[in-house]
Amino acid sequence: MGFTIDVGKAGPGFNLKGVDGKLHSLKDYADKKAVVVVFTCNHCPAAVKAEDRLIQLQKDYAARGVQLVAINPNEDKYHPTDSFDHMVKRAAEKKFNFPYLRDETQEAARAYGAVRTPHVFLLDQARQVAYRGRIDDNINDPDDVKRHDLREAIDEVLQGKRVSAPSTESVGCSVKWWGKDAHWLPKD
Repeated sequence: MGFTIDVGKAGPGFNLKGVDGKLHSLKDYADKKAVVVVFTCNHCPAAVKAEDRLIQLQKDYAARGVQLVAINPNEDKYHPTDSFDHMVKRAAEKKFNFPYLRDETQEAARAYGAVRTPHVFLLDQARQVAYRGRIDDNINDPDDVKRHDLREAIDEVLQGKRVSAPSTESVGCSVKWWGKDAHWLPKD
């Protein structure tokens, strides 16, 4: 296995503070048919471009038993717009219809092996990773998307099928890790 969790493995649990001030855990969504865990942030252009798609995805799939959960794992010393206060502000501005959680210790990001923002992990009803990777094949232009990878994977999971394309390359900015070397990371 590489850094990113393998398809078929159990989705790691988490207990993280949301912009609503409450703690959220994977167990909170036990009644859902699928959970989409998205590692994202406030500053990355690709993550920002993904926001409307994520909001629409939650609207489209909520009644079908799918819950999207967004997690921001980025350090905020050199990326201050990824701070919790900025997360609260961003979620309110965009009217996020899903929990937006802060992974201050980066334990959740490490457990899933998130490498980019956004990086998506679709968990099936057994909470096993059924899909990992990108939202679709064109982060820059939603009107020119040819392949809706995440939507196709969700549809297959809801139909009780194995995901036909279970892994794609995530596209976006690198996760900004805490540590003595974090200052040299590009501020993309």
